[in-house]
Amino acid sequence: MRNIPPVMHMVWECGPKTVIWSIVLRIALALMPLAILAVSKWLINAIVVSLAHHATVPHYFWWVVVLEFALASITAILSRGMGFCDSLLGDLYLQHISIRVIEHASQLDITAFENPDYYDRLERAKAQATDRIAMVQMMGTLIQQVLTTISLSLYIAIYSPWLLLLLIAGTIPALLGESHFAFLGYAKNFMQTPLRRKMDYLRDVGGSKEAAKELKLFGLRDFLVGSFRGMADTIFYQNVALSKRRLLAGALLSLLATAGYYSAYAVVLWETIRGEFTVAVLFVLTSAILQVSANLQQIFVNASGVADQALFLTDLLGFFAMQPTVKTRPGAISIPRPIQLGIEFRNVSFAYPGTTRLVLKDFNFHLHPGERVALIGENGQGKTTIVKLITRLYDPTEGQILVDGIDLREYDLEDLCHETGVIFQDFMRYEMSARDNIAVGRIEERDKLDRIAAAARMSLADEVIARLPGGMEQQLGRRFDGGVDLSGGEWQRMALARAYLRDAQLLILDEPTSALDPRSELEVFQRFAELTRGKMALLISHRFSTVKMADRIVVLSHGILTEQGTHAELMQQDGLYAEMFEMQAASYR
Repeated sequence: MRNIPPVMHMVWECGPKTVIWSIVLRIALALMPLAILAVSKWLINAIVVSLAHHATVPHYFWWVVVLEFALASITAILSRGMGFCDSLLGDLYLQHISIRVIEHASQLDITAFENPDYYDRLERAKAQATDRIAMVQMMGTLIQQVLTTISLSLYIAIYSPWLLLLLIAGTIPALLGESHFAFLGYAKNFMQTPLRRKMDYLRDVGGSKEAAKELKLFGLRDFLVGSFRGMADTIFYQNVALSKRRLLAGALLSLLATAGYYSAYAVVLWETIRGEFTVAVLFVLTSAILQVSANLQQIFVNASGVADQALFLTDLLGFFAMQPTVKTRPGAISIPRPIQLGIEFRNVSFAYPGTTRLVLKDFNFHLHPGERVALIGENGQGKTTIVKLITRLYDPTEGQILVDGIDLREYDLEDLCHETGVIFQDFMRYEMSARDNIAVGRIEERDKLDRIAAAARMSLADEVIARLPGGMEQQLGRRFDGGVDLSGGEWQRMALARAYLRDAQLLILDEPTSALDPRSELEVFQRFAELTRGKMALLISHRFSTVKMADRIVVLSHGILTEQGTHAELMQQDGLYAEMFEMQAASYR
């Protein structure tokens, strides 16, 4: 239940006015049953007295009937208003929590996204963000039921406290039973999360455009369907087993609650026969006992349901409690404009979290202002890791990265990102308009079409856009209606345009032309040379025809800088670079 206060705080954050109106309406609705019973008691007494004395009813009798009708009408109107508030609050809560999940996920370290446990937690957090809307309404209903039950219970207690005790005694076992099965349900769902995530993956693979060709050619349909069915059956039988236990226990416990109600009902009948209660009191007490009995059962069911829902929110709150380790320190400074001394790796070693293998070992490297450096090496030698460290997606395990002689960790992280333009090999293909695909490089300049068009020219994306039916406003990708898909090389040009729009002091391109044909690649790099003039640039590429354009080439092997120099200098050294160059050149002869 400790999850309830933070959830209530989130509900309040999403719409304070709606919450206040919802509470006011529920309080009014909670008191209506007692008011209607009080009026009904007066009417029954008036009728009984009138019949007993063969007299007419009081002259204002029918006005009291009108009052009861008015109370019933107000109850109906309040119920409608409460339903409106609940619907509105549900939408606001869903929107608020979904936005918070997206915002918080974007703030976490890249380490989190490489951890399977994180994806399990994120999966549960996403589900809980959308599936717990019922909890918001359930809490409101619970408040209303508690107030109604208290008001009616006080009325019953005036006549006989023992009646109330009989009702409560019958419902306590039901509460304990529901709570027990709520915990079992949470444990089951927690255990099933990895399996459900695998099912989601198979569902995505089975319906994805990227996998469609191989699914057909390799005949994978039966394999995917069989794997999915096996997992689904496992979850189904686990759910059925728990549901059967809950059904049997719930039926037995509900009998106790029913016994409590009829015991109280029998006491009222006995006291009426003895003459202790009037007919009006009999009517009111039996009605109140019926409502209290029903409400008590619903209170315990809803309280158990809220506890059940709140238990599931443990992962959502735990997700929000996750904090990044790579973040801006208090008192952080801005990146120099311009950078005067460059960026230096000083005795840097790095191992990815959860591993002991050093990807970089005592790495020393200096990128000077205005210098274009190409990083060369076989796969897994640390090239992309250098990019991740220089952009502070990770911090070094040992050593320092300095910008103008100051540790990178002393700078404002957001400002560092602002002054860095990066295009990774696995760049994003945003299924948005062509303009927005480029604008994400500097999203605050989304409305500056001249800047976006210039970036498109630099990357040759303007040729792609010219062929699109909708031009800059053309929807890209096949996910949405009217979308046009692009080839790998065309998508890559769009990604390059983002880097050019970024216009940052440091430009990093990780395999930026891997999907381009040789002619397009040459044109891109001719423009790349113009674009990076006066800027620092890091280029990672396996195509030696492009790295020859760099001012300096750095060769990595097993996380160590083994060679550096111009193309001509490295060829003269006849080392690893020359060997790799000759191997690639031989394949073109």
